[in-house]
Amino acid sequence: MIKWIYLIIGGIVGTASRYSLAGFVQEKCVTTFPWGTLSVNLIGCLIVGFLDVLFEKKFLLSINARILLMTGFCGAFTTFSTLILETSNLIKSNQITYALGNILISFVFGFAAFKLGAVIAEFI
Repeated sequence: MIKWIYLIIGGIVGTASRYSLAGFVQEKCVTTFPWGTLSVNLIGCLIVGFLDVLFEKKFLLSINARILLMTGFCGAFTTFSTLILETSNLIKSNQITYALGNILISFVFGFAAFKLGAVIAEFI
């Protein structure tokens, strides 16, 4: 039961954080490119890479901490389904370059952010 509480708390905080940050970033942009979702996904990849090393190699935090932070928070914070929806909408509006850019940037830089988070955690 306690694992569910950690999961729910992480999910609530992750969802609120995603909504706030993505909205803030997108509001500052003057383009139809989904910068808000991209920024949230890249930050989420950075956090997951960082936490992965912390949990596996450094501090060996509890399973409850992993559920709270990685499954709950990061699971709700990152927005892969929104990435796909926004890419589909770009294609529907004939913005193929933006659609391809969104996919390419999200995956390439997402993986790079994950690895950066892991490298940062190695130095802690």
